[in-house]
Amino acid sequence: MAPNSTTGTRTLAAIVGPGNIGTDLLAKLQRSEHVEVGYMVGVVESEGLDRARKLGLAASAEGVDWLLRQDPLPELVFEATSAYAHRANAPRYEQAGLTAIDLTPAAIGPLVCPAVNLMAHLDAPNVNMISCGAQATVPIVHAVSSVVPVPYAEIVASVASRSAGPGTRANIDEFTHTTSRAIEVVGGAERGKAIIVLNPVEPPMIMRDTVFCAIPADADTDAITESIERRVAEVQRYVPGYTLRAAPQFDEARDSWQAHARVAVFLEVLGAGDYLPEYAGNLDIMTAAAAQVGEVIAQRKTTAQRKTTAQPETTEVPA
Repeated sequence: MAPNSTTGTRTLAAIVGPGNIGTDLLAKLQRSEHVEVGYMVGVVESEGLDRARKLGLAASAEGVDWLLRQDPLPELVFEATSAYAHRANAPRYEQAGLTAIDLTPAAIGPLVCPAVNLMAHLDAPNVNMISCGAQATVPIVHAVSSVVPVPYAEIVASVASRSAGPGTRANIDEFTHTTSRAIEVVGGAERGKAIIVLNPVEPPMIMRDTVFCAIPADADTDAITESIERRVAEVQRYVPGYTLRAAPQFDEARDSWQAHARVAVFLEVLGAGDYLPEYAGNLDIMTAAAAQVGEVIAQRKTTAQRKTTAQPETTEVPA
């Protein structure tokens, strides 16, 4: 079944990668007011492609070659494959005029956390969603750095081993490197470090994240707490299961920290359960963030299209 051309209200999109992440993303985008997913693309026949066909999408196991032959072409492409695949696909999307929203740690385009810097990158041809750890923790680092200088920030993302599939495991190196970079580039820390823990506990644990930020010894702790709580509320608008486990904890300056004080923030992410289990908050926060980015970019495209196609008012001249 071929999708309809983009209407005046929704922007046509494709999902490349019909695995768990792509399928959960599809479930979220089915509720979108501004994005219409018309295509699902893989490289082998799979349950994800079958599910997409049952929902009325045009789906193929012939890869990106097939997608770029379609008429109409999508305007948005959500890449839910691997960093390696996206590095190969990104130039082809850009050449075809498609905006790519990359859920892999390829980090080709600007690193984006919706609650922090999405509005600065709405016109980018390729935006990168960094990693699950970054989506959960970088907004907190930025909340702190917007109040006081942060010379060093460290995050620890702990996820259920069962929620880390082959793609996640294959991208561990990219995860740590890209997340560390995002702590600095997006979060505003002078230096960042990221650690991921795959926990095999049964029953599976939900995603838990810890953020440590070095702060000045005389920092205004009330202002930092207020900034953190405000940022958590902003993320909750598109990830309802994102919560603080406790109030931010402050430690006084120590010589071993080069006379800096420290704030520690403890978070957890419960998944929405759209397709993935609720404990897979690490995957849910990625798909929720990507859906939010797609929603805002699509809304912008629709608004621009309406302005372009609007007919000027005419005044009849009496005979």
